[in-house]
Amino acid sequence: MKRKLENSELDRLDVEGFKNAEKSPIILILDNIRSLNNIGSVFRTADAFLIERIYLCGITATPPHKDIRKTALGATESVNWEYRKSTLELVKELKKEGVSTIAVEQAENATMLNNFQVNTGETMAFVLGNEVKGVDQEVVSACDEVLEIPQFGTKHSLNISVTAGVVVWDVWAKMNTL
Repeated sequence: MKRKLENSELDRLDVEGFKNAEKSPIILILDNIRSLNNIGSVFRTADAFLIERIYLCGITATPPHKDIRKTALGATESVNWEYRKSTLELVKELKKEGVSTIAVEQAENATMLNNFQVNTGETMAFVLGNEVKGVDQEVVSACDEVLEIPQFGTKHSLNISVTAGVVVWDVWAKMNTL
């Protein structure tokens, strides 16, 4: 028989432990996200994988907000985040700092996630776009690379919080198994 573990058995970090822990060299950029629940879910994913930082850009709401808190479950307290008005300006700034910028979008010449090669030691910033319009074309054009999640059904896209989870898990797993 398999017994579910109690929360006390999971050996999780507290907020101070999280703040002091070595972070994964992954940055998430939320480009004009409308849904507060999506924002909160991305914070939880970022917490789960010790993500370096989240940038909330454009119309993306910022903590504290009850609807973000509802899905983040405290992750807004552990994960470093910052608001920026312009996603495009942020991408340009990160590139100057040597961060690899990657739009997650369906685009010509996109690299499929299963073929994406991770350079260990390199900080990567993934831009996740608006629920309807995706990542702004100017931002896609400014990024170093475009990453696409292969899909095989009838729908044309995944929810942004699901996209964040899939990308972060895949990249984290590749970084930690090389």
